Amino acid sequence: MGDVPQAAPHAAEGGGEGADPNPSPSLGGCSDPVSVELSMGGDYYRSCCGDADLDIPEGPKLPCVGDKEPLSSLAAEFQSGSPILQEKIKLLGEQYDALRRTRGDGNCFYRSFMFSYLEHILETQDKAEVDRIMIKIEECKKTLLSLGYIEFTFEDFFSIFIDLLESVLQGHEAPIGPEELLERTRDSQVSDYVVMFFRFVTSGEIQRRSEFFEPFISGLTNSTVAQFCKASVEPMGEESDHVHIIALSDALGVPIRVMYLDRSSCDTGNLSVNHHDFIPSANASEGDAAMTCTPAAEKPYITLLYRPGHYDILYPK
Repeated sequence: MGDVPQAAPHAAEGGGEGADPNPSPSLGGCSDPVSVELSMGGDYYRSCCGDADLDIPEGPKLPCVGDKEPLSSLAAEFQSGSPILQEKIKLLGEQYDALRRTRGDGNCFYRSFMFSYLEHILETQDKAEVDRIMIKIEECKKTLLSLGYIEFTFEDFFSIFIDLLESVLQGHEAPIGPEELLERTRDSQVSDYVVMFFRFVTSGEIQRRSEFFEPFISGLTNSTVAQFCKASVEPMGEESDHVHIIALSDALGVPIRVMYLDRSSCDTGNLSVNHHDFIPSANASEGDAAMTCTPAAEKPYITLLYRPGHYDILYPK
């Protein structure tokens, strides 16, 4: 394996089919926040409660994926900080008892998703889920090829993720356990290749549904969908926003919950911790909103903690 490329050559300049060409933000209905958030640049608390917090402290410098630690370690970071943040961490503690930090290098969303998903498969040994996502991965390959990408520019990234995914199943010829999984995902080369796999999957989904994503992307960057993917999705170190999360969740069919730790307070009464569930759209190719009211059967098993500019993994009690 060589150096991780910053972007891949491809012939596509946008385009898509089957999407609603003019999705418009509105304020009613459970799926409408997707339009509001995309048009606002992806910060839920920003569209709801004001500007992002710029003074939230960063976690310590970490390897690609950190150790699992009690949620009390997060509270210690804010013991002399905002009372609102202190109270929200207490509220988080009612539902979650641990977190796992990821390196704050612009790839934290993908690294958090990577480890959380693989850990879920390792713990559940859900072969049916592995079979399902393997079909999704093949669909993602076909999407990239149809967009004009050359296979050798992404095949190594896909192979590394598939090898890692298969290795967490006990039926594999060389299965790995929790310690080995952590060790492999801490290997910068392995971790970076898997991040690039997710970046290609995300880019392909955005371009495949370009008519759905284009109004939000052009409102944020004044660039085309293809330009956005080349500059803000595919390169290592580029931070992720709601556009990226929706695209990845839809492309792989994996639900994701994001808890927001910020200083916002939407209610004059009880304080609460905002969260959003990203539920894969059943008909994403038709431009359906990817974030809807969550059916009980589709409750996300991946939970991420978002502080302005950074994602970590949360573990429910």
